[in-house]
Amino acid sequence: MSETAPSASGPASAPIEATPDAGHQHHGYISSKDDYLKRLRRIEGQARGLQNMVAEEKYCIDILTQVSAMTSALESVALGLLNDHLNHCVVEAVAEGGAVAEAKLKEASDAIARLVRS
Repeated sequence: MSETAPSASGPASAPIEATPDAGHQHHGYISSKDDYLKRLRRIEGQARGLQNMVAEEKYCIDILTQVSAMTSALESVALGLLNDHLNHCVVEAVAEGGAVAEAKLKEASDAIARLVRS
């Protein structure tokens, strides 16, 4: 499954590949799933609010302030998911060792690099 990620420079950038995780029945974030869903719904509302602000031709700085708030909210979700991934999926893979551990560590490192670049 491949999605296109929006970017600041345009509507689409590099594809985001969904990584199948056949070895796990659940993910590290499962215990906080409801919290993540609430936060993402709030962010979705912020995005609709931003669209309305532009449609209503609100002041640029007010829109930028809301963009900043939304960006911070998304970064917070990303960092929480990353922390859950490291503490669950990566810890399990490291305990298993071998190629599985190496692959999971590379996957985590690549995810961190994407977050830093964004």
